[in-house]
Amino acid sequence: MIKKILIVDDSPVARRILKSCITRAEDFDFYEVEDGVQGLETFRNIRPDATFMDINMPNMSGVECLREIKKVDPGAVVIICSSETNPELLAEMMSLGALTVVKKPPTRESIQQALVKAQELIK
Repeated sequence: MIKKILIVDDSPVARRILKSCITRAEDFDFYEVEDGVQGLETFRNIRPDATFMDINMPNMSGVECLREIKKVDPGAVVIICSSETNPELLAEMMSLGALTVVKKPPTRESIQQALVKAQELIK
């Protein structure tokens, strides 16, 4: 069951939009950070059930953060939520172990689909 959700994005607006797309039917614990360095540290400390991550961020990119998270926990559920359109970069994120990619701005439907996919993986 997904209970703890980590959101790694340098935009407070993007984090707020993402949270608003997640249904309130379930009681989630949200953790928000603004770059990959904080994302990796928070991931290590709280071990979230699912992580939503942007790609382009200061200090440590989503690519670097995903790579490091997978070293800590190869089974980590990481969902990329980005406006990035470079197909090679998106393919790299998937090859590093991202569960799926959700385009920004996210919709309630796209986020729910990603969470269903994550929940199936966790079972």
